[in-house]
Amino acid sequence: MSIYLDVIWFLNVCFNSLLLWLTAIMLKRQMVFWRIILGALIGSLLVLLMFTPFSLYAAHPLIKLLFSFFIVIASFGFKRFRYFMENLLTFYFATFMMGGGMVAIHNFLKTDLRTAGGAVITSSTGVGDPVSWLFVLLGFPALWFFSRKRIDGIREKKIRFDSIIDVFITLDEIHIALKGLIDSGNQLYDPMTKTPVMIVDMNELRQFLPQSIVKNCTVTHMLHFTNEKDIEKWQHRLRIIPYRVVGREQQFLLALKPDKIVIRYENQWLEVTKGLIGLNEFNLSTDGEYQCIVHPKMVQTAKILTAS
Repeated sequence: MSIYLDVIWFLNVCFNSLLLWLTAIMLKRQMVFWRIILGALIGSLLVLLMFTPFSLYAAHPLIKLLFSFFIVIASFGFKRFRYFMENLLTFYFATFMMGGGMVAIHNFLKTDLRTAGGAVITSSTGVGDPVSWLFVLLGFPALWFFSRKRIDGIREKKIRFDSIIDVFITLDEIHIALKGLIDSGNQLYDPMTKTPVMIVDMNELRQFLPQSIVKNCTVTHMLHFTNEKDIEKWQHRLRIIPYRVVGREQQFLLALKPDKIVIRYENQWLEVTKGLIGLNEFNLSTDGEYQCIVHPKMVQTAKILTAS
């Protein structure tokens, strides 16, 4: 059987480079191309040593561990011990993730079952499967691309969740707990009082509001409930906020003045000194991660509550 050592070595360099690249992405490290290649070349030396009289030593776990130290230091440098350990452990994680993914996909796709005389017989071709190299060549880049996309998705969700806070609204002696997204794009103010407006999903308040407000909160019906009897005690709370969206004409949003708004931000309880809640008839988050969009001014001007 012929062994193409140059091909095996080249593939090992490519795979090491991809693993180091994935490590840099996961840790958001600044990637230097020549350092990544240098680390991959150091890692590929193990492959060459496996075909020398030193193969027994190259297969030893301590030697592999030592090589991984050199790979990480060559690729990312050594600034401090914690920085080095983060790089090393993440490199191992990327390696195990990719390796485990390749094994899982291979076991999922292979079919080593056949029947003979009504019995199910299993067979295994073991190491050296003739399609294994083709599988690796196609599967490894595909799995790497999938892993990178998932990491980006997780990072994006983490950033979004870092901006999600607890919001507590008191409205007519009713306490409502919501999840709020701090969005710098929300620059909606009451034009008369310059009060910032928080956008709230109507579905979260539907059970607490008079039916006339729920039915007539849309732009076309907003001014049609002035004679409704069930909103007499709510009239002092009602506000109509004009706003404009790109590509659309000026519209209006029905807002309420709550009794109190309290938010929990960076492990502190804050009371919003000035704020309105705008009623939005559509879902703000399709997956239910948040139910209101918090005006950043509310966070900036909020008053820190004491322990009492």
